[in-house]
Amino acid sequence: MQSPAPPPPNPASAPTHDPTESSAPPEPCDPPEPSEPPEPDGLATGGENDAARRRRRAQFLRDLNEAKELRDRVQPRRARAARMRQAMRMRTFRW
Repeated sequence: MQSPAPPPPNPASAPTHDPTESSAPPEPCDPPEPSEPPEPDGLATGGENDAARRRRRAQFLRDLNEAKELRDRVQPRRARAARMRQAMRMRTFRW
């Protein structure tokens, strides 16, 4: 009596070549470690860190204002309603 033939290879278990892989060495994904450890509460203390934070904040605020202007252009009814609500708030505010 003959032994049964081995089962065909499973395509899921076969090694495949990933087209995203290249022969170049992988790029480091982590930035270099800073010379000083960060503060325990996560606040930046150096002048460079403060300047970088201000730059990031200014860029964020520019992007935010641009997004608000775009929303006002594409949704004029909502923008008008928001202006009316703000005007009502300003009229009813007690100095």
